[in-house]
Amino acid sequence: MSRPILPLALTFERRRLVANGLLDTGATVNVLPFEVGIALGISWDEPRRRVILTGNLARYTAQVLPLMVEVGHFDPVALIFAWTEAENVPLILGQVNFFGEFDVCFFAARLLFEIQPKAT
Repeated sequence: MSRPILPLALTFERRRLVANGLLDTGATVNVLPFEVGIALGISWDEPRRRVILTGNLARYTAQVLPLMVEVGHFDPVALIFAWTEAENVPLILGQVNFFGEFDVCFFAARLLFEIQPKAT
């Protein structure tokens, strides 16, 4: 079964990383796996606001982390992630705030989706 995976580029300060995000309309928040944050040069020990995750990630500590994100040829947008200590989890794009910044149309029978920045 195919999953809706979106290639994107994450930027923190001057570091840029290309990654794949799972479009998850059932996820409340965007989730950044621990190893992706480390690859961006982010220190877990910096004081940040904590966030409580639910479901499979409820047992892990998570921090609020803003990142700039580029999707395709669209202008970069600021997204807020719950950076979790969990490893080997997908980068999740959820309701807060990915689906607030982009309109996504799923064509499940054809295993396709289309994406556009929100209308201003």
